[in-house]
Amino acid sequence: MTTRILIADDQEDVRIGFRLMLDSQPDMSVVAEAADGHGAVDLARRLRPDVVLADIRMPRLDGLEVTRLLAGLTRVIVVTTFDLDEYVHTALRNGACGFLLKRSGPALLVEAVRAAMAGDTLISPQVTVRLLAHLRTSTGPPGPAEPLTERELEVARLVAHGRTNAEIAAELFIGSGTVKTHVANVQRKLAVANRVGIAAWAWSSGTVTGP
Repeated sequence: MTTRILIADDQEDVRIGFRLMLDSQPDMSVVAEAADGHGAVDLARRLRPDVVLADIRMPRLDGLEVTRLLAGLTRVIVVTTFDLDEYVHTALRNGACGFLLKRSGPALLVEAVRAAMAGDTLISPQVTVRLLAHLRTSTGPPGPAEPLTERELEVARLVAHGRTNAEIAAELFIGSGTVKTHVANVQRKLAVANRVGIAAWAWSSGTVTGP
């Protein structure tokens, strides 16, 4: 099944770059582009793409409002240059399925689209660590329904540090498919929906205590 994608960004060179990256994937196709927020909402409502990539600072309607308007209709991943906590919190509160910095690179963009299609949320590593680090001193959550294995703990720690599946696989010398299995097992044992939930548990439980 091909994932149909709408790109919303006011910079043409960014749209071209994203299109080239995504159209090169065998399971993805860019079906439309929008240069402003109103255009993105109109096209999304007409074309019903599977995923919308939305910049934050766009003419007429910003990406945060685009996210709010389209949440429930399609999956929205916010992709921006601006690394501000306020933007991250608002995007996630408005229903974003991901928050990426444009400097994160093509591999993470592709992974974020696949994560969104799988019902997961992917956030740029630089943002994840800062967003969750404050949980170190919060009250610890309930323990997992069943103990995590040593390998699952290793994977959880790396997720909490914002590593992608490919980076975890390289660091632990295991296959990407094995990483996906470990991540799924950790999510099940912790009763969390996505990688953000794993990271939140790791920070607040003291499983991760430093950089």
